[in-house]
Amino acid sequence: MRSLRKARMRTILTGTALLAAAGLLAGCTSSGETEDVVDQGTSSDENAASGDTVVIGFSGPAADHGWLGAINSGAQAAASSFNDVELKVAEGTNDANAQIAAVETFINEGVDAIVLLPTDGAALTEVAIKAMEAGIPVINVDREFSSPFAARTTVLGDNYGMGVSAGAYICEQLDGNEDAVVAEIAGIDSLPLTQDRSQGFADALADCGLEVSARVAADFTVAGGEAAASQLLSANPKIDALWNHDDDQGVGVLAAINSAGRDEFFMVGGAGSKNAMEAIEADDSVLKATVIYPSTQAADGVALARLIAQGKTMSDLITPSVPTRIVLDAPVVTKDNVDQFIDLAFES
Repeated sequence: MRSLRKARMRTILTGTALLAAAGLLAGCTSSGETEDVVDQGTSSDENAASGDTVVIGFSGPAADHGWLGAINSGAQAAASSFNDVELKVAEGTNDANAQIAAVETFINEGVDAIVLLPTDGAALTEVAIKAMEAGIPVINVDREFSSPFAARTTVLGDNYGMGVSAGAYICEQLDGNEDAVVAEIAGIDSLPLTQDRSQGFADALADCGLEVSARVAADFTVAGGEAAASQLLSANPKIDALWNHDDDQGVGVLAAINSAGRDEFFMVGGAGSKNAMEAIEADDSVLKATVIYPSTQAADGVALARLIAQGKTMSDLITPSVPTRIVLDAPVVTKDNVDQFIDLAFES
């Protein structure tokens, strides 16, 4: 089986080679004459410069989870960082009808762009299309709409990539121990994001000859994490490595581990909470790493909405438009690099 880790590196190297090739193409033609690529985009200085004021409507679910709270505060902080952005924030809600009403209000107010993390992507698709048809670009965050016509740009975390990153790290730490017992505490099993994370994890483990030996699902809450972990630990007297999908439920998972007095294994978290990163930094528990699921997605959405509304581009790209789909990275945070990520960690 082709190594996923090698394949990922090959992708990076291929991308680097393509960039280098682009540079070579910029310098010569088939006739041997030099010719510069015409950069039709806007530069970093042009993007940073104030432009016409952009009114952006933002709507997201209720902040009933630390990650969602960081999503909301990140959007507002991003808007505040620009002196040419006015952010209109709808009250967070888990009621799809209430969120639809909020988006319709934005449409009626004639905002310049909408950044939307839908409580239900399918349910919000129709109103997002309505906004697009009204000439208002929609930036879809985290939970996808069910139609490609509902968004100008979509910003996503990489759920499958989270699983791959967690599995690759565990493979590296277990270093060829094919008899290792690897456990998994998932989030809500009915959600596609959980299914993607678990599939990525299984694929990465298979790449080094391992598999998930024990698995339970929780519900992204502290109480759910503690209950699921207690069940897992009771049923499995020996574990070598554990991946918990979510750092908020991880608070409960660690409580169960401490209560059971278990320390024969190491644990990898998920999402990137401040609590998790501080524990990794202190290096005084079984938690040794966490995999980022960026809470910056709405902040990125606001920044992109500004560029789109002002007719600007992503400055490091040659193409004269903002991409329609951006998938963010899922890096592993350990004590060796935690200082690079902790400032972006969310509060549990």
